[in-house]
Formats: sequence, structure tokens, C-alpha cells
Amino acid sequence: MWAVAALLAGRDREDVAELFKVSFKAVDNWWARWLSGGREALVAQPRGRRVGEHQLLGEAEQQAIRQAVLEHRPCDLGLAGQLWTRAGVGDLIAKLYRVRLTEQGVGKYLRRWGLSFQRPDKRAVEQDTEAVRVWREETWPAIRAKVKAEGGEGLFADQVGIRSDQVTGCTWGAKGRTPVVRRTGNRFSVNAMSAISTKGRMHFMVFTETFDADVMCRFLNRLAGHFDRKVHLALDGHSAHRSRKVRSWLADHPDRIQLHFLPSYSPELNPDELVNTDLKRSPPMHNRARDQAQLAAETRRFFHRRQRQPHIVRGYFGGPHLRYILE
Repeated sequence: MWAVAALLAGRDREDVAELFKVSFKAVDNWWARWLSGGREALVAQPRGRRVGEHQLLGEAEQQAIRQAVLEHRPCDLGLAGQLWTRAGVGDLIAKLYRVRLTEQGVGKYLRRWGLSFQRPDKRAVEQDTEAVRVWREETWPAIRAKVKAEGGEGLFADQVGIRSDQVTGCTWGAKGRTPVVRRTGNRFSVNAMSAISTKGRMHFMVFTETFDADVMCRFLNRLAGHFDRKVHLALDGHSAHRSRKVRSWLADHPDRIQLHFLPSYSPELNPDELVNTDLKRSPPMHNRARDQAQLAAETRRFFHRRQRQPHIVRGYFGGPHLRYILE
């Protein structure tokens, strides 16, 4: 464009070629394109093949492979393993279409299909998918409607244990030499029970004894004392939650708390599970507690900190498997 502008201004080809350090032929080509198509003819065009041009796999074949990766495991299709890798997808392509691609080539196809390499969620084989569907589509909407009609409070609860010898996370180290983390040889633990709401409220209790019906009743007493309305508490089917002593407590306080049990083997339905994960990954838990009292104090500090951060508590409900709670 600058060269054509110079020619239009009256400069000759030799001056323009010298000015822009190009050949006479280049200047002639630019001028010819200008005369034939104007400014648009001078716009640079992308070089090389277009995306998708001359691909080894046709559109129908690509769609079939993509669907197979999303809906099946390798072992379902006669291949080794349960997780898809680039090599595994390449083996599937070779098996179905007699085309052998490099791992880099397979990766290009996968990215073009909108796929990415991810860590999968785990599901228990004992999980009842129909019970999960009923909880999502029928049970929870009914509970939510009841909470709204009564002016009550809906909470999700769970218990967690923290051990002194537990080390979570990763660290950097030299290749081929596994880093060593020193920890106390005196093993001790503390437990906690927590409950959270979509409004960002959190309630908790830290204790050192084994979680049983007595501890559960104590937690229910404390939880009921924080509200002047009925609480609907969703939690898993732990034996302590279903014990005779807990049922007796609930019968004596029918207007205070009602329990709703999640489907078995379905921790992904409970946002309070993310509280447990957050607790174990929090910086205080990475420090070395020297005794049970210090470990309990660090655990309480974590919960007190989260109580002052309702935006983080609300964030526990933001996972893809938990959107049903807010819908």
C-alpha cells in the first residue's frame, strides 16, 4: 500500500523499489493488483492449507471418533485402559479406519473437536443412577419448595477427619529424586462436622472423639440453636445419621430439624464435600501440628476464616455437578 501510494504520488518504479528494498517485479505486481482490484486486492491472504483441508479423516469419521471418546471408555471398544490418551485415540482410529496418525496429529484433531486433557471425576460402581436422577429432578426440588413455603433454611452437611501424618499437594524436586517431607511420628487426629447454605452461611463443630450418634446429636443441638426456623439438612446415609438415638432426637424436635438423605455412593451431589477438600488443602493444614490441640486449633481457624468469607462458601455450590441445587 505504501509502494502504491508512492507510485500514485509520481515516483518511478526504480525509486520505489530502492525505497522499500524490493525488486522491480514486486513493484510491478503490486501496481497491477492495484489497477485490477484496488485496495482490497493488496490485502495479504493467509498462506498454506485451510483448516480442515486435505485431512485424512472425513467429517463423518471425525464425528464418530469424537462421539466414541465422549461416550465410551477404551476398554468398552476392545482397547486397553479406562482413560483416553492421544495414543489410545490413535489406536481407535487405526482400528476403525486403517489410518495411523502420530500423537501430535491426534492431538490436533482432539483440540479441533473442542476436547481437552482433563482429570476425570470418580464414580462408585455401586451408585444407583436412577436414584441420582430422582434426587436431582424430584427430591431436591420438592425439598427446596418446602423450605421456601415454610420460610425455613436448607443446608448440606458432612463430616471430615484430619490426621497429623496427612500430607496433601505436590512440591518441586530434582528429576529422579523424590522429595522427602518430614512429619511427626506421633499420630493423632481431629474430626469436624460442617453445614453450609447457598446464602454463604457455614456452621461447624470440631471434636476429637469418634463420630457417632452422640456427636451427631450434639451437632444437631448446636445447629438448631443458630436458627429460629426449621432447618432442612441434606447429608449422606452414614450409620450415625440414621441411628436410633438421632431418630429419637428428631422425633423430640420435629419443628427444629428434618434430615434428607442423599443417594448412596454419590458424594458429588453434596457441596460440603468441597469444604472437606478445601480444609485439607488450606495452608494451615500444610504445617506440622505437634499435638492434637494444635491440630484442632488450626482446623477451627480454617472454619472461622471461611465463616467470614461467604463468597467462598457460595462458590462451593458452583461445580458442574451441583448446579441442580441453584436451578
